[in-house]
Amino acid sequence: MISKVEFHFDFGSPNAYLCHRVLPDISSRTQTEIRYVPILLGGIFKATNNRSPMEQYANVRNKKEYLAEETQRFLSRHNITDFKRNPHFPVNTLMAMRGAVFAMKNSWAQTYTDIMYQAMWEEERNIANLETFRSILENADLPALEIIEACNDPEIKKSLIESSMNSVERGNFGSPTFFAGDAMFFGKDSLEDFERQLISQATAV
Repeated sequence: MISKVEFHFDFGSPNAYLCHRVLPDISSRTQTEIRYVPILLGGIFKATNNRSPMEQYANVRNKKEYLAEETQRFLSRHNITDFKRNPHFPVNTLMAMRGAVFAMKNSWAQTYTDIMYQAMWEEERNIANLETFRSILENADLPALEIIEACNDPEIKKSLIESSMNSVERGNFGSPTFFAGDAMFFGKDSLEDFERQLISQATAV
């Protein structure tokens, strides 16, 4: 049996959003609960000397065009029709990810995760803006003031840092990243391998 199955995520990654849309089907097919682990991409990039694909490939001829085609194939394959490129990208997700740490301690964690991904990658909203953030929470009937207060809680801040650094220590360098036990999988292109690993480990004697 698999001891830990995790998705290490940051709302700022479009590929993490795309994986978020597909994970429920994988969870259902494999009868596996996938735990969401908030991380901060900026901190992980700094710790691993990594950069976002947008920065890495900014001057690489044909690369951006290929990545756009690859994304379109993924959208078509999984029948995702509401994905939009956020005009505010890149967005500072520090507040939203601190909110995610707090959300994971509550019964409405899934709702919080869903609405933040929707706001970022379907509704083209700037989730770094406090009033926008508050509005998103209130419209979903979540405790906006409590969540915003939690974002300034030293323990929540510390927890997000520790979660990010623990992820790095386990081998992570970005998002979307998945763990099935000790096995790590990175990127939306690894979803099939991740699912095969879940099936293999779940049936292992």
